[in-house]
Amino acid sequence: MLELFQTITLVAATVAMGLTAGLFYTFSCSVMLGLAETDDRTFIGVMQRINRRILNGWFALSFGGAPLLTLLAGVLHLAGGGEDGRPALPWIAAGFVLYGVTFVVTAAVNVPLNNAIDAAGDPAAIADPAAVRAAFETRWVRWNVVRAVSSTAALACLAWALVLYGGATG
Repeated sequence: MLELFQTITLVAATVAMGLTAGLFYTFSCSVMLGLAETDDRTFIGVMQRINRRILNGWFALSFGGAPLLTLLAGVLHLAGGGEDGRPALPWIAAGFVLYGVTFVVTAAVNVPLNNAIDAAGDPAAIADPAAVRAAFETRWVRWNVVRAVSSTAALACLAWALVLYGGATG
């Protein structure tokens, strides 16, 4: 029964991590590039809308589920068997730590920037939209790339953990 729970949680953690990494990747390679070509008021208005709409249950399931499921997978793999039965454990731990980077960057940089651009108010009423955009865009994009890289690296660790775990149980 433990083996079944180990498998389910590791697969679920990998899927949640993949969804989160994909979100940050998509912002890096398409959303922000497209918005870079818009005028200041459009940029601000779209980012305000995105920042409000992303706070939903689907996002919470992947963004919050990824670390929780990874931690649970790690605990279950730690509980299972001797040292030979835990080849995936270091990779699960590495995935958890790398996702920690993603989480910290999000909380310390991207969310405060999101809050600041939202606090700027109605884009049509902003006296200097270029200044609002300048205070947001470059820093937000740079740190989103860090999130994309760290969450993708976490995904790679979990994918490798799945390979090792499958080899150990198969």
